[in-house]
Amino acid sequence: MTQDYYPAPRPFSTGLACKCPRCGAGPLFDGFLQVKDRCDVCGLDLSQHDSGDGPAVFVIFILGFLVVPLAIWLEFAVQPPLWLHAVLWSAVILGGALLLLRPLKAVMVGLQYKHRSTSTDPRDI
Repeated sequence: MTQDYYPAPRPFSTGLACKCPRCGAGPLFDGFLQVKDRCDVCGLDLSQHDSGDGPAVFVIFILGFLVVPLAIWLEFAVQPPLWLHAVLWSAVILGGALLLLRPLKAVMVGLQYKHRSTSTDPRDI
């Protein structure tokens, strides 16, 4: 029984690239947010990796930290009508959420792999 050696890639670099946490080469996602069952390159079983609500919470905190001060600044500096606030910040929040959710989910899966926090037997990995 031979096992290939995979140097430990960093969870943040592989996560931000949305790559496999073991080999760093295979794509992590099957769709927009659906994690693949197995890596195409190294065969890592990814079916037990579930990030839960963690990425969504981080996205909410990051966007809230950025958008609320900008909205307050814009209100005091320019005083635009309320409809402009609604259109502008809805677009910023929706676009930011779509841009951040996928890489943050991949980082969470990478951290789960690094710290072995799944129910699979470590000998099977």
